[in-house]
Amino acid sequence: MKWTPLGPRAVLIEFAEPDPDATRARGRAIQRLLESRGGGDIEDFSIAFDKVLLEFRNGIDHARQSAGWMKKFAALDPLAPAEAALYEIPVRYDGPDLAELAARCGLGVAEFVELHAAPIYDVALLGFSPGFPYLEGLDPRLHAPRRANPRPRVEAGAVAIGGSHTGIYSVESPGGWQWIGRTDVRLFDPSRREPSDEAMFLLRAGDRVKFVPAD
Repeated sequence: MKWTPLGPRAVLIEFAEPDPDATRARGRAIQRLLESRGGGDIEDFSIAFDKVLLEFRNGIDHARQSAGWMKKFAALDPLAPAEAALYEIPVRYDGPDLAELAARCGLGVAEFVELHAAPIYDVALLGFSPGFPYLEGLDPRLHAPRRANPRPRVEAGAVAIGGSHTGIYSVESPGGWQWIGRTDVRLFDPSRREPSDEAMFLLRAGDRVKFVPAD
C-alpha cells in the first residue's frame, strides 16, 4: 500500500494488489473496520476501485501515524465474510439505446434483457454523481463502450451500461453510458440526512443489487 498526504487532514491509500478483485476486497475490509468504529479519529472515508481516501477530524502527523495505519490495514483479512445488503431494483427495459445495443451485441432484445437481469451485482463504489453505483458482474457479452456523443440530459433512474459496468443514474445529469432501462427507485434523496449524511444514499459500496424486469 502507498500512503500519500493530501493536505493537513487527509491521506490517500493506494493498493498494489496484482488482482483487481483482491484490491476491492481489501478496500471493503477497510470499510468494515472503519464502519465498526475502529477508525478512531477518522471522520470520513471514500472507497474507489484501488484506493481509499481517509479524512481525519484533526490534523494528522503523517510521518508518525502512517506506519501504524498501514500496519493496521495490512493485517486485515480481505476474505473475511461480510454481511451485504441485497436490493431488488425493478426496471422497465425501455431505454433509448436498448434495441441498437442488443443488435450490436448480436442478441435479441429479450435475450439481452434476460442476460442483464440475471446476475446479482456488487456495488464496487459510488461516484460520478451523488449515489451513482458502479455495479460489477455484468455479463461480458453485454460490455459496451460509452456513447461517442454523450447526452446532455439523462433522467434520474436511468439504468445504463458503460464499458464492463452497469449503473443507475441517481440524479438527472449529462451522461454517456448506454441507456437501456429505467427505475423509479430513488438512489439519492438529500432530504434524508438522519441519522447521518449516509442516509441520503440508498446503496453503499459492498451492497448487492438484483435487477427485476418490470412491465
